[in-house]
Order: sequence, then C-alpha cells, then structure tokens
Amino acid sequence: MSTQNLLVELFVEELPPKALKKLGEAFAGQLFEQLKAQGLTAAGSQVTPFASPRRLAAHISQVAVRAADKPVRHKLMPVSVGLDAQGQPTPALLKKLQALGLDAAAVPGLQRAVDGKAEALFHDSVAPGASLPAALQKALHEALTHLPIPKVMTYQLQHGTPLPGWDSVQFVRPAHGLLALHGAEVVPVTALGLSAGRVTHGHRFEAAREPIEIAHADHYADTLRAQGAVIASFDERRALIQSQLKTAAAGAGQALQAIEDEALLDEVTALVERPKVLVCQFEAAFLEVPQECLILTMKANQKYFPLLDAQGQLTNQFLVVSNINPDDASAVIQGNERVVRPRLQDAKFFFDQDRKKTLESRVPQLAKVVYHNKLGTQGQRSERVRAIARAIAGLLAPSGQPGGGAVLAQAADDAAKLAKADLLTDMVGEFPELQGIMGGYYARHDGWSEDIAFAIEDHYKPRFAGDELPRGPVGTVVALADKLETLVGLFGIGSLPTGDRDPFALRRHALGVIRMLAEQQLPLDLPALLDAAAKPFGALLADPAHSNAQLLAFIHERMAGYLRELGASTQEADAVIAAPLRASQLPQALAAVRAFAQLPEAPALAAANKRVGNILKKAEGEVGGAVQPELLVEDAEKALYQALQTVAPKADAAFERGDYTASLQQLAALKGPVDAFFDGVMVNADDAALRANRLQLLQQLHQAMNRVADLSRLAT
Repeated sequence: MSTQNLLVELFVEELPPKALKKLGEAFAGQLFEQLKAQGLTAAGSQVTPFASPRRLAAHISQVAVRAADKPVRHKLMPVSVGLDAQGQPTPALLKKLQALGLDAAAVPGLQRAVDGKAEALFHDSVAPGASLPAALQKALHEALTHLPIPKVMTYQLQHGTPLPGWDSVQFVRPAHGLLALHGAEVVPVTALGLSAGRVTHGHRFEAAREPIEIAHADHYADTLRAQGAVIASFDERRALIQSQLKTAAAGAGQALQAIEDEALLDEVTALVERPKVLVCQFEAAFLEVPQECLILTMKANQKYFPLLDAQGQLTNQFLVVSNINPDDASAVIQGNERVVRPRLQDAKFFFDQDRKKTLESRVPQLAKVVYHNKLGTQGQRSERVRAIARAIAGLLAPSGQPGGGAVLAQAADDAAKLAKADLLTDMVGEFPELQGIMGGYYARHDGWSEDIAFAIEDHYKPRFAGDELPRGPVGTVVALADKLETLVGLFGIGSLPTGDRDPFALRRHALGVIRMLAEQQLPLDLPALLDAAAKPFGALLADPAHSNAQLLAFIHERMAGYLRELGASTQEADAVIAAPLRASQLPQALAAVRAFAQLPEAPALAAANKRVGNILKKAEGEVGGAVQPELLVEDAEKALYQALQTVAPKADAAFERGDYTASLQQLAALKGPVDAFFDGVMVNADDAALRANRLQLLQQLHQAMNRVADLSRLAT
C-alpha cells in the first residue's frame, strides 16, 4: 500500500509544565497505537512526539490512506439449530442472516466447520479497511480521552456554534487549533470543537510571521523553527538547555557548575519554546543563609539553576532559562535579579527570626500539633521516639565499654527530643522540604554537638531509593526509632498499605530500616526491635503481637525486593529470607548463596534439601535428639553420618566467624553421600527405631545445610 507521513498537532494554551513531557509522549503514543491497530501503519512506521508549552504533536511515518481489506468470519449458530432435517434454513437462521443484511439466498454459501464438540455454520465476508479520516478521528478521540491529565478544565467554545457560550468542552487547557496533514493534504478530522487545517502558531513574541502555514507533514519542525522561533521537540529543547547551562556555567567562573536536578530541567524545558540561558547574580550577603534555603527558593519558586563551586558550595550567581532572546539581554538579567531578591530576603528573615528561639523552647508546642487522630500529637510521638531510641541504644551498647550504652542513649534521647522541633519554625513552615535540615542548623546555633545536629538533620534518611544513610551512631539510632515508631504505630491501628496506596510511605520506611540494619551492619534482631518499639504505645495498640507479626511479614517482603536490587534472583532472595538471619547478615548471605549456586553440586544438593524438608514435614511426631551410630545398618547411611561428622563442624566454624561463603562451600562434599543415601536407604523403615534414627540423621543434615539460607528454595 502507498503511504505518506502524517502530522497531527493540537494547539492549546500553556500546558502544565510538570506534566508536559508525559502528555506529549502519551498523545503521540496513543495516536500511533490506534492507527496501528486499525491497520493504517506500515511495518517500519515510527512515531516522533513533539511537545512545547502550547502544543502537543506527533509525526508518524508511513501511514496509508486506507487500510487493507480484512476477511471476516461470523459464527452464526450450530448446524443442528440453523438447518432442519431436510437441510433447509430454520427461522432462527433466517433471522440471524437478516440481522447481517442477508437473506435465504446466502444459505448455500455458508461454511460448515467443527466448533468445539458440534458443527457450526459460518458466514465469510470481507470487511473494507478503515479510511485515514475515520481511523484518525477515532485515534484522536482515544488519545485525548486517555491522556494522563492532572486536572481537567471545562471551557466554552468561542466559535463554530450557533449560540457561542452554550456548548462547552473539557480538556487540560483550552484548545485553539488543530492541524492534521497526510503528506501535503489536510485530513478532515475534528477534536474539541475544532476542525483540522494546516495552520499553527509560533512563539508569542519572536515568531517571524503569524499565523504559520505548514505545507507538508515533514516540514513541521523546520517551519516552526524558521518562521515561528519554536523548537517543537521536547528532547531537543532539553538537550539544548543542558548544553547552554554547561557553557554559561563555564563562562561565569572557573570550576563553576549548575546544580543538577532532572525534574527542574524537565519543568524548565516545558516552560520555554526557544531557550536562552543567561547568567545572573544576587548580593553575596545572602550567602550567610544556609545554602539549602537559597537553593530551594531559587529552584522551587523561580525555576533558576544555582551555580556551585568546585567544593559544592553555593555562589552568588545563578542561571535563568529565558524564553526570549533579545539583542540586549541586560533588561532580562536585571529583571530576574530584581525578582529573586525578595525571595532571598524572605529566606534571610525566616532564618534570623527562627534563631531568636531555641529548638528546645519549641518542644512543648509539639503537644498542640496533631500527628494522627488515633496516635495523638507530635509531642506524644516525640516521646515515643525518645523511648525507642533509648531502647535501641541499649541494644547497641558497646561490649567491654562501661557506660558506652548510656552515652549513646543520652545523645540519642537529646536528638530525638529536638528532632521535630523545627516543624514549628517559619523556615520549615514556608519550605517543608527543609525539615530536619533546618533543625541541624538551629541545633548548632543553640550549642548542641555535631553528633546531635547531624542526627536531627539525618533522622529522615534514607528518604528515597538510593539516598544516603544517617551519619554516625546517634543519627542511625534516631532514624531507626523514628521509622519504627511510624511502622509499629500505623500497623497497630490497622493503617496498612493497599495496592498502590501507601499514604504514609510505609514501604519506604521499611526499606530504610532494612538498609540501615544491613548496610551499617547493626547486630539487631527485627522481632526484638519491633517489640521494643511497641512498648511506648501502651494501650494505643489493641493487639501489638498480631500487628507486629503482620509488620514483620511486610518487612520480609521488602527484604526480598532489597535483595533483588542487589542482583539476586527470586529463588536466591527467597532462600536468604527463609533463613533465621539478622538483616545485617543479608548481603553476606546473598553473596554466599550466589557463590554456592555456581557449584556443580548445587542443583543436586538443593533438590536433596527440598526432599529432606518434605520428608521431615510428613514425619509423625517431633524429630529430634542425637543420631545413634549403633542403629546405622546400611553402608550409605553410615557414610552420610561420617561425612556429616567431618563437614558440619567445618561449615559451622565458618558460619560462626561470618564466612558464609566458605560455610556453604563446605557442603559440596556432601553431594556423593546424600545421593547414595537416597539411592540405597529406605527412610520410612518398618522398624520404628531405625525409622526414627534415620529421620534424626536427616534432621541433622537439614540443620547443617540451612544455617545460611534455605537451599531448597534454589531447587527448580
């Protein structure tokens, strides 16, 4: 079939910048998939999305004017229902044919074929392929209906209706133009009250001509660039901004670089049609304010890119991405410098005012801030975090250092007491993202130690996947206490995550606990931690034993995900999680399991381990006690017993010194004796004493093989 390239553009008012990239990709992707489903695209067709502040567009290559005709087979009914004993059509068949626009003359042409257990009648026909106007009309409707629109607007049509204002449509922003070209020809489609043409519009201020007529679908991007001063491609604008930021930073000073922020870069790309990066500056006196405050206000409020020096410290210069490119940019630069000054003055005012009161003096006010209607105030929550932090510090008390636990407990208690106080400051009230960070600054100003200041700053960490962990033992203890208080409390009142809903970020909190325990090698048992975290809640939790059991299972699920992120397969992660190890031992256990899985003996031992587990589960009564050598009568069971006497102590010794890889590798020597045992020994012997002794031998084997991981989970 002959094809030409297709271009569709919807021209609208300024689209929401944070959603523009997804909107552009979804619009183009939906159009392409819908046309493909209707048979209008060729095998090598490709789609190119375009998205700028005022347009969504798609260029689709190799689109046909009409799809190929398709053979269609309609199942009518079973032969026994459609034809009588003489082979004549029944009234039921005639009625079915009439519904298809046919009559009795079509009966001889009906096909008979087996359908399931009975023979049925079928009517074969050819359905004409969809035309491009009809197919594109449907594709447009589907694309606009399924756009990931953050919030819909309802607006009245301004033209094309007998009574303007009576008809209204819904879309993310009012639409003012529709362009649809197949090659050089306009495709007659409509959308949002608009009829398609070949006209679009360029830059609001710098277009060379208005309106702009697109002669051919393939000329769209070049014509917009040349006549409209618009770079229609989102990716092209983004790459251009990145390049200009790098060049401008290098020109602003040696070793300076713009702050890296992918979300900000996407947002700025969605705000401009032809970017121009300019260098601006503010008064150096503002650098007395914590740089996090200045950076956040410039990024969040003004969409500027602060410039950092080689040490990562903020300078008094910043980059602005302008949407205009005048011959003399001084007015644009001065305007941006004038606009940012009040923002920075606000930040300085908040910082100065907050330091007039100590963090400790704000703590009593937390009793007036509601945390959760079932769990009390922030003040009550802080007291619980303090109690949990003291308990964790006690569990981490350094052995052989009298008073070491008390010192850590006191520091953790002080940090936990102050950790939420910055929620009551003006700076955090204006910028909630700075909670914890500002607490650290104010703690230093109040004379608290660096350990406590770091702990206050770090107690929210890790805040997201890949975030750094708290610095120092005090910060780790308070961060653990804070996350455990959240998890235990919310599970205790039945506020569990469901599906995609996790309003309190409990999955993130659980992963944070796992990461701290595993990556900082903390010798803490999860069940003991959860029990300690539940005690300060008192009667607030109806059944802490039940809710903590649910929470422990929830954390184990997150552990499996954590191990998979470290490269584990599903079987390897399951094997490690099933063993009674501490979270701090997970990375080493995973490395050991992965090394064991590479051994040639591994598959057979994993299968044997699974078999042993099944036998022990089916055994009547409790299996335990020592193996009695005098009851070993078969050579194979004697050989397995002797092998265990040799291998098990070596594996146990390696396990005790933390060398899990060596511990598992010792087990490779058991393959031969285990295989021989199952080949030549009947476990469930008629003699009760022999049977019990063999089960005890298998129990000993099972214990030796599963200290590091449940190796049966590796069996396929």
